[in-house]
Amino acid sequence: MTRPGGRSARVREAVHRAVIELLAEGETTAGIPQIAERARVNPTSIYRRWGSCASVLLDAAVARLSLASPVPDTGSLRGDVEQWATAVERALADPDGAVLVRALITFIGTNADPIEHLLSRGEDLERMLTAAAGRGEPALKLQDLLDYVLAPMYLRVLLSRPIEPGIGVRLADRLLRAAGLPPASGQGG
Repeated sequence: MTRPGGRSARVREAVHRAVIELLAEGETTAGIPQIAERARVNPTSIYRRWGSCASVLLDAAVARLSLASPVPDTGSLRGDVEQWATAVERALADPDGAVLVRALITFIGTNADPIEHLLSRGEDLERMLTAAAGRGEPALKLQDLLDYVLAPMYLRVLLSRPIEPGIGVRLADRLLRAAGLPPASGQGG
């Protein structure tokens, strides 16, 4: 039986932190020995658990971004999308989040393509959208969230542009208006 918060969780957190720190310092070619040294763990622990630097990075990115922007259940499509978009905004405005997104992009199209690792995240968002449609709210697609909300914020990160406060809600509102929902209370038409 594994214990949440046990040694395995501490090693995982230390390795994730080491990867993020190394990337933030510009060490984009750091290998497992450097990660292990920074994390103060034995390299064999990293090889055994992850197998490669790319796998460590992907695990760190997915864990960090999922923790920073959980999929909400507010009981309304507007509440869910705005809360999620705001959490993504905060995650990407954080320097560590921006570093991870930039690093993930470098793996697209490689053997360590992050798309497969992010599919479970998409499944969580699909459940959020399906629940809203089940309540009689507009039936959005995951692609709508990606096109209207996530892509504009990720593009800002990739181009080293600032993630300005409130952009998540503005992008969410643009999507929701396109889906036929009225503007949020307090926003003009």
